[in-house]
Amino acid sequence: MKKFLIVIEKAKNNYSAYSPDLPGCVAAGKTVKETEKNMYEAIEFHLEGLREDKIPIPRPTALAEYVLIQ
Repeated sequence: MKKFLIVIEKAKNNYSAYSPDLPGCVAAGKTVKETEKNMYEAIEFHLEGLREDKIPIPRPTALAEYVLIQ
């Protein structure tokens, strides 16, 4: 089991998501929940394609942290 970071951003009329460790793997949705679900499915599909093409699945390396600025 691998744990991939996803970044969700607010767009004008929806949300979009991507994973820094999986270039080209993106998703969108009307809500954060829908975007998370769509991104989960996009990652599954992306990894399935890598397996079919016999391309190694990248090791997750991206990290995220909030920084408090006063």
